[in-house]
Amino acid sequence: MRMIFVNLPVKDVEASKAFFAALGFGHNPQFSDETAACIVIDENIFAMVMSHEKFSDFITGEISDAHKATEVLTCLSANSRDEVDDLLAKALAAGAKPWKPIMDMGPMYGASFQDPDGHVWELMYMDMAAMEEAG
Repeated sequence: MRMIFVNLPVKDVEASKAFFAALGFGHNPQFSDETAACIVIDENIFAMVMSHEKFSDFITGEISDAHKATEVLTCLSANSRDEVDDLLAKALAAGAKPWKPIMDMGPMYGASFQDPDGHVWELMYMDMAAMEEAG
């Protein structure tokens, strides 16, 4: 079984934990301390939010400022259009900023936001049955 860990530098680990909790994501204290927190997005998907000092231990060079330049797009699948809209609303209510306009391409529907540290998150629903019919 493969797992994915998205490692993100954050200014405030506790604020990041609160932000992701507002989206309904869990927290694994086994892999967390005052410098980092393991956010459980799904069974095999995790975000490791780390203080800048801790993140610096894992990289060479500088930490990019995600408010000024996009360093990565993290896209999460959704089970429905409603789930895309719901997660976007939760993110914005918890302090995220809108990023790109809603994307509605028939069987594909998506939204995006920047978390409080500027990291871009995309949410995407794909109606596979409709895509197969169109193909």
